[in-house]
Amino acid sequence: MSDPGSVGCGREKVVGIVLVSHSRAVAESVAELATGLAGDGAAVPLAPAGGTEDGGLGTSAELICGAARSVDRGAGVAVLADLGSAVLTVKALLAEGDELPDGARLVDAPFVEGAVAAVVTASAGADLDAVEAAAVEAYTYRKV
Repeated sequence: MSDPGSVGCGREKVVGIVLVSHSRAVAESVAELATGLAGDGAAVPLAPAGGTEDGGLGTSAELICGAARSVDRGAGVAVLADLGSAVLTVKALLAEGDELPDGARLVDAPFVEGAVAAVVTASAGADLDAVEAAAVEAYTYRKV
């Protein structure tokens, strides 16, 4: 039986990423964009946690917890949130201490650019600190 922290044949533990948005469509679209731009980023465990259980706008602690558990491969989970109550919900789950996997952390980064940077960095085999640093660095990306 393989180590539950490994991914595929011979792959090391990899950082998982959760994208928390008030909208299921936004979370899923950003996940698709990040994976596509990363090229082989599909190997990164990535889960959108958007909206409510019934598909409405909002934030669901249950969806966030389920997404975090689904991407946990033993190297930590980077959680990026879009705004407001998404951030507060993740903070509350982290404060409870037993809702999210060990090594889960909220990453203070722009949602789209940070997600792309996180997925690209995780796909290269980086650890959680490097994934977080890459996502946070996205705040400095200039457009003009």
